[in-house]
Amino acid sequence: MKKTGMAKSDAKKLMGKMVAPGAAGFGNADNAVVDRREQRKRDQALGLVPFAVKLNSDLVLQLQTLAKERNADLNDVVAELLAKALAA
Repeated sequence: MKKTGMAKSDAKKLMGKMVAPGAAGFGNADNAVVDRREQRKRDQALGLVPFAVKLNSDLVLQLQTLAKERNADLNDVVAELLAKALAA
């Protein structure tokens, strides 16, 4: 590939990154996104363990609605409800 072709390719990649979701902070070091490995380390330090379950869509909708009402993270709401149910 010629030098001009490489430059065009690089420009297309850059433009694609600028249009991609989350590009509002493009070029800002303040909006650094934590990569998955770093997030996993943070979660492990907090004692969090990924736990996937399959739930009925109606139940998930109720959980999401409850989280929105409380202005809380869905993970926090689910953890709280599970803790209450297991304590009973």
